[in-house]
Amino acid sequence: MAVYIVGGGFAGCEAAYQLSRRGVPVKLIDMKPIKYSPAHHSALLCELVCSNSFKSADVNTASGLLKEEMRTLGSLVLKCADKSTVPAGGALAVDREVFSKLVTDELLNDHNVEIVSEIVTDIGDIVRRPDAEAVIVATGPLTDEPLSQNIRSRLGEESLSFFDAAAPLVFKESIDFDKAFYASRYGKGDSDYINCPMNEREYAAFYSELVNAECAPVKDFDNDCVYEGCMPVEVMARRGIDTLRYGPMKPVGITNPDTGERYYAVVQLRRDDINDTLYNIVGFQTRLKFGEQKRVFGMIPGLKNAEYARYGVMHKNTYIKSPLVLDQTYMAREKSLGDDIAATGVKVFFAGQITGVEGYIESASSGLLAGINTYCVLSGLPPFIPGPATQTGALCAYVSGYCGSDFQPMGANMGIMNPVIKDNNKFIRDKKLKKQLISKSALDILKQIKTDRSDLF
Repeated sequence: MAVYIVGGGFAGCEAAYQLSRRGVPVKLIDMKPIKYSPAHHSALLCELVCSNSFKSADVNTASGLLKEEMRTLGSLVLKCADKSTVPAGGALAVDREVFSKLVTDELLNDHNVEIVSEIVTDIGDIVRRPDAEAVIVATGPLTDEPLSQNIRSRLGEESLSFFDAAAPLVFKESIDFDKAFYASRYGKGDSDYINCPMNEREYAAFYSELVNAECAPVKDFDNDCVYEGCMPVEVMARRGIDTLRYGPMKPVGITNPDTGERYYAVVQLRRDDINDTLYNIVGFQTRLKFGEQKRVFGMIPGLKNAEYARYGVMHKNTYIKSPLVLDQTYMAREKSLGDDIAATGVKVFFAGQITGVEGYIESASSGLLAGINTYCVLSGLPPFIPGPATQTGALCAYVSGYCGSDFQPMGANMGIMNPVIKDNNKFIRDKKLKKQLISKSALDILKQIKTDRSDLF
């Protein structure tokens, strides 16, 4: 008997690891290398597509707290991320290839995990396999269309969707350091970013070409369906000439360390690999045609002769109406997938961005919870529900319990939490102190749960 997991991304790999470390056999199905989605290129598991950054490492931010919670809970993704870091200021960024290989090797060498290359077109086919004890659907936002159609028809709903994009990668050796320089914002920490500065004239010329450049066609694309966190730079620019100067090209706090000069706008590049050969153009997700990317981004001082390891691409993401389908353990509600699946008695869980969590670590956190709760179901144990006072639990509570009609993808943020802060019940005006107390409380809660739930940890 085994748990079948469909999808070898962040959620699927994390779920597989959580089950395996609790002694449950897993069959992890991924369609690669038989078939690749439009945004995937590597045969490795847990491939990074949009960015190599997992956002802030500061535990007193929502994304930093989520990562620390997952470390506390024994996350595979965080273990591998911490072993493959590259300098990125206050963010946790990784070498893409090294990170994915670490995850892949961990699962390949796990005697409880069997990795299967297969194209799945019907969840029912997996559920009805004689050795299936439970199924976790973790196929991600780029779920293969036949399977996406199958899930949609089973749920009896129109799937929801949004668009996001990846930024280009350039070779460091092709950057002109007569014009670009290393510096950190406000001079804090190590100078981990390469900065390409612009004066007002250069910015105006660049802006004009950017907003008029030719875009690659994307099926069903609509500017109103773009995820804010991955908005194409050309779409953002059309909101107004100064929008980029308050966003990815913000010059505030960046000074040339050699001349002391300040600038009208600055493009930053973040290291993408351990060998220090590739750099990501920060915030420059795009759907411009490749030739247009080379032409327009070549107007950025320092990138005139840039050579690209990868051009930016855009893709459509799909997700389900999780509040109608899932409970707080990421398990599908009874009969939500059809009578034929319900009749088997096999429980089905969903995990990852297909549930409406947004972001790499958020996806892994859902896989972690889905994996642990699958184990709980199989073992007859009470479910593991961290609760909304933690970031991990708040994300699950959001996707399973959102009450509005406008359900949208959600990344880690403290606004969805219901924190427990013991400070004499006084209103805390100091935002920094409040975040510190929220983070401490969340981690204390999880540490106590680990102590109380010796059946799980």
